[in-house]
Amino acid sequence: MKTIYCILVCLFLTGMLNAQTKPDALLEYRAGNYRAAMEICRTEIQVDRQNIEAYVVLCWSLVRMGQFDTARSFAETALTISPYDARILEIMGEINYYQGRNIEALKYFQEYINLAPEGQRIDSAYYLCGEIYIRLGRFQHADIALSTALHYVPGNAFWQTRLAYAREKSGDLREAAAVYEKALSLDPQLADARRGLARVRTALGY
Repeated sequence: MKTIYCILVCLFLTGMLNAQTKPDALLEYRAGNYRAAMEICRTEIQVDRQNIEAYVVLCWSLVRMGQFDTARSFAETALTISPYDARILEIMGEINYYQGRNIEALKYFQEYINLAPEGQRIDSAYYLCGEIYIRLGRFQHADIALSTALHYVPGNAFWQTRLAYAREKSGDLREAAAVYEKALSLDPQLADARRGLARVRTALGY
C-alpha cells in the first residue's frame, strides 16, 4: 500500500509541475510577447485542430505583429470551426480595417457588436468603426461611433481628438472646439488636438 501511495503522490506532483510549466499563450500575449504566443498556439493547433482558443490568441498575436494575410487565413479557418465566435469576428474586422477593406470591416464589427454588446473589445470596435466612417466621409456616423467608444473609455485623449475632428468635418465647430479642449485637458502635448483647436477657433473668428 505504501508503494502505491508513493506512486500516486509522484504522479500528482508530476501533473502539478506540468500544469505549472506548460506554456501559456494568453499570458505571453498579454505580456506583449506576440511571437512566443504565436509559437505556442501553432503547437496547440497541431495537437488539436479544433482548439478555438488557440486560434483566437494566434490571430490576436498575428494582427499585433502586422501579419494580416496570415491572420486572415487562420481566422477564416477558425470561422469554419466556430462561425459565431465573436472574438474571431472582431479579429476579421481588425484585419479588414488595417488592410483598407472598409465595408468588410464594418460588416464584421457590426456582427461583433450584435453578438457581444459588452465584449472585451467593444470599445475598440466602436473606435475603429468611427475611423472607417471618417475614411468614408460619413462624419455623423463617425460621431456616433466615436462617442460610443468614449462612453467606455472617456479618458482616451486621442479618441477625443478624433471625435472632435469628425465634428469639425461635419461643420459642428463649437462642439468640435469643446472636444478638442477636453482632449487637451487630458493630454496637453497632443499636437493633433492643438492644431485642430486652432483651426476651429480661426473658423469661428476667435
